[in-house]
Amino acid sequence: MSAVPTAAQIRQSFLDFFKEKQHTIVPSDNVGYTSRDGARIFTNAGMNQFVPIFLGERSADVDTWPGVLHKGLPTRAADTQKCIRAGGKHNDLEDVGLDTYHHTLFEMLGNWSFGDYFKKEAISWAWELVIERWKFPPTRVFATIYQPGKGDPAERDQEAWDIWAEKFRSIGLDPDIHIVNGNKKDNFWMMSDTGPCGPCTEIHIDLTPGAPNLDEDRQRAGAKLVNGSDASCIEIWNNVFIQYNANPDGSFVPLPAQHVDTGMGFERVCSIIQGTKNFTDFETAKISNYDTDVFKPIFDELTKLSGKTYASTLPKANEQGHVVPVTEQEKIDVAFRVIADHLRTLSFAIADGIQPGNSDRNYTLRRILRRAVKYGRTLEFKEPFFFKLVDVLAAQMGDVFPELRTKKEQIKSVLKLEEEAFNRTLDRGIQKFEDFWSECIFKGAGVKTAADYYTGPDQEVTPNILVALLPNGEKVEFLHDSPRGPVLAEITKLLKQQIQLTAEQAFQLYDTFGFPLDLTELLARERGLTVDVAGFNKLMEEQKERAREAGKKNKQVVSVSEIETKAPTKFIGYDALEADVRVLEVVEMKDKTAVVLDVSTCYAEMGGQIGDAGQLILGANTYPISATTKVGNTWLHFLEGDEAPAVDATVKLIVDAPRRHAIERHHTVTHILHWALHEVVNKDATQKGSSVTPDKLTFDFNSAALTAQQISDIERLVNERIVANDPVSWTEVPYVEAKANNGIMALFGEKYGDLVRVVQIGGQRNKLDGWSMELCGGTHTRSTGEIGLFRLVSESAVASGVRRIEAIAGLEAYNAARSDAELLKLLAGKVSAQGAADLEKKLDQILTQQKELEKALKAAQQREASVKAKDLIATAANNTIIVNLGDVDADYAVGVAEALKGTFNGIVVLAATGGGSVALIASVAKEHQGKVQAGKIIQSIAPIVGGKGGGKPDFARGGGKDVAKVDAALADARKLCS
Repeated sequence: MSAVPTAAQIRQSFLDFFKEKQHTIVPSDNVGYTSRDGARIFTNAGMNQFVPIFLGERSADVDTWPGVLHKGLPTRAADTQKCIRAGGKHNDLEDVGLDTYHHTLFEMLGNWSFGDYFKKEAISWAWELVIERWKFPPTRVFATIYQPGKGDPAERDQEAWDIWAEKFRSIGLDPDIHIVNGNKKDNFWMMSDTGPCGPCTEIHIDLTPGAPNLDEDRQRAGAKLVNGSDASCIEIWNNVFIQYNANPDGSFVPLPAQHVDTGMGFERVCSIIQGTKNFTDFETAKISNYDTDVFKPIFDELTKLSGKTYASTLPKANEQGHVVPVTEQEKIDVAFRVIADHLRTLSFAIADGIQPGNSDRNYTLRRILRRAVKYGRTLEFKEPFFFKLVDVLAAQMGDVFPELRTKKEQIKSVLKLEEEAFNRTLDRGIQKFEDFWSECIFKGAGVKTAADYYTGPDQEVTPNILVALLPNGEKVEFLHDSPRGPVLAEITKLLKQQIQLTAEQAFQLYDTFGFPLDLTELLARERGLTVDVAGFNKLMEEQKERAREAGKKNKQVVSVSEIETKAPTKFIGYDALEADVRVLEVVEMKDKTAVVLDVSTCYAEMGGQIGDAGQLILGANTYPISATTKVGNTWLHFLEGDEAPAVDATVKLIVDAPRRHAIERHHTVTHILHWALHEVVNKDATQKGSSVTPDKLTFDFNSAALTAQQISDIERLVNERIVANDPVSWTEVPYVEAKANNGIMALFGEKYGDLVRVVQIGGQRNKLDGWSMELCGGTHTRSTGEIGLFRLVSESAVASGVRRIEAIAGLEAYNAARSDAELLKLLAGKVSAQGAADLEKKLDQILTQQKELEKALKAAQQREASVKAKDLIATAANNTIIVNLGDVDADYAVGVAEALKGTFNGIVVLAATGGGSVALIASVAKEHQGKVQAGKIIQSIAPIVGGKGGGKPDFARGGGKDVAKVDAALADARKLCS
């Protein structure tokens, strides 16, 4: 690679290299998994999906795994695994943005051997890829091997040392310089205290400024940096050799099968190759994971959205040892790095089905998102922005991780919802943080207003002056109406003592404003404060205990009939999509949690209309509603996940408006469709049922099958009424009055109350003079024009005398039309048509050519079959020809049999195995049918190849799928004919 390769090329070159080495290329595993102790955690290493093989719980069979990208040996695998490290033992969250290399999500390139190759091949291939393919300067490359220290397990890995030594000597380098010993901490891997384990060997690269190739003194100096903390010499690849089993008694015994597990940080390798301009410039190299094309597309989009520019600056540690950005550009650059990193983590997690939530790894994602939103304020984003970056990420990485493209809209929707929720409290939370900061200074550091400080009777008072009384007695005055942040920061600095936010203050920021503790700590560090973390954790545990007790009180029900709340839910969703409501009851049914509210804006599923989705908001916490149903007149709001707000809590209920509007379009157009059916077919085409969802509508009615003309007329009529933009209104009237009005349709067999709701389309609003009037409790558009477009997708039978129409409206109809147009455009391009208008002519030409070719092909096959028939006659024995024609199709075999009929007066049994299946043909001349019949032959031998068949005495055919049994079937045929 002479030119500087892209990240995509680097990734692909790794995978292609191991394809050459007969590895099966498997797709990345999910970013989340359930550990062996049942904990739901994030995937933090490439080897997680292979653990059952390492433990001997399943055989090495990676070549049969679903979705393999390249099939190699079952005992060898390679991939790029998306990993998240943002919690527990591996937590890089707080360091992200402050340096060039920490991430919450990263790619791990890796190769594995399951009882196949071992140290010699693994090290040789690592050398071949790094030194010979990628051209790392060998004088800057160092390898580490395991050398046990005092009390460390197992023995020195002399085998690895010898293999590396041979490699370094082969190019004239001293292995004593380039191979560095490491103890258990650096060079011994264990899955846990017991179980499979082994030594590891790592490859390190010296990135110190200078010429690409180092002299011996510089090489010796570089060796001293290995396994140290200097970022100018970093590890790029770890090869773990799993060869021991750690026993509970502390002993280590060899495993019966030895494995290899390797991991290479993708972003790190890209930063080295691209930062050194493909190893040509170490003098001015900028080695940063963020200064690569892994992150550049996201940075470019951030610049477009914010008007800010990334400049690669890095903050330094302050007097307290905290790395805090000081200059405006440092703050901008930290924000760029944090937002880009967190975007990747959240997008990959949501694509894999893990959403931000209130507990476990779901809460970790929520923390990450809220941290990103906070840094968005640095770039002056006041409105939701984070979700707008998903498109560029999906375009950049969708080829390697297709789930980003297929789940793109879902990712954007989830991020937007979460960001909107936190935006509602973020600014107020920061203001409250500054209130607490001010309180801490006032209470603990002698700061008071001038009115409080100057108490003498003759003293003039200036109330807008803030006075800081410092420990040395000095008084510092500030204008009280100055921006609080800078004033408080200056006082904090002058006080020269540690100011700490109390546990109660940190907990209020968490509980009321949704600030995760690490976000409060971040705000505190930026201002030179600390937080009472121990006290906060104590308050958190107390809250969890209260939640556990409340959870015990949640009623466990088997059926909805057991719900205690009998009071009807007040539905106000016809006129409002959000409201402040009170939680009356929380119930758990099987694996679902539902809440009962006193008032609801969510429509509960009934009358064929699906229930609403939405969210409950309590402070900065969001509880997504996945469905709404009813029991009697009580609404049940089913939540995603098992957490719910407490009984008696006042929460904000918000309906998913885009989803509701899509449902309304489909419901209103259902009424228009019903009207159009009566106009085109007849008044007896009555409704038998319907279903209305955001995606489509179905409408069942009694009728004969509709003609193509009727379907066309119905679709045209419906769209004409939409374009007319007639008003849609509804009013409640006594049922007896509605029943007496012949213009109002009611669903036969439906039970109605004394007061019914009439939905009217056309006429004067609520005057019951519309051209469509139906008894309906559903939600609707305010005018027909809101529907936009209607397309009738299909008409089919669902029962005797009952037909079903499936149709789409609004954006769904538009998307279908766009899809059809794109398909026509694609097809036109494939047949070289000049646009869709020319497509029909081109297709006619192609079909004519196809018929001519088929005719010519058939004639050629007949000629070839005749030739083959003559050859077979020469091989006939005892008036019998039984032959496997091999990889040809059934038509060819029939052609040969037909050709034999006119020239061979005997018994013919032919087999063909084209296309991976078996075709069997039998032909018996009349004078031999007393002995054997064609139909009987096929009935006997077809089951042998896993099929069936039959026919007449003179001719029969059959088939099967088991190509391997063809010879056995023909052998059986010979017995029948002998």
